[in-house]
Amino acid sequence: MYPEELVKPMRDELINAGFDALYTAEDVENALAKEGTTLVMVNSVCGCAAGTARPGAIASLGAGKFPTHLTTVFAGVEKESTAKAREYMIPFPPSSPAIALFKDGNLVHMLERHHIEGRSAQMIAQNLAGAYDEFC
Repeated sequence: MYPEELVKPMRDELINAGFDALYTAEDVENALAKEGTTLVMVNSVCGCAAGTARPGAIASLGAGKFPTHLTTVFAGVEKESTAKAREYMIPFPPSSPAIALFKDGNLVHMLERHHIEGRSAQMIAQNLAGAYDEFC
């Protein structure tokens, strides 16, 4: 577990952009039971989360279309909600950071860590914007 004072600014970056933090398995189940599209950002303390994943996810919201619901879990901090979110992401292995798009509770687009590392925030945003155009 990471200390709250370390992760709070990282969590707040997404919350301030309109993401809902999910803390329990029930929170995840309720979020993914909603109609429409739901983005789940698996947040992390790693550099690629700070440098490209969070900024890319936030920048993607400036696209013409965007998900109905924005949510986040924090790997290594909110273990219960992260584990439950990852169950919905099967067959993809656990990865953080990661960004998943669901439509009516079904996984339709996935960015794993290896899709995020070495890519710019703009590339992440463009990838997500393409998924929003298709599914939102």
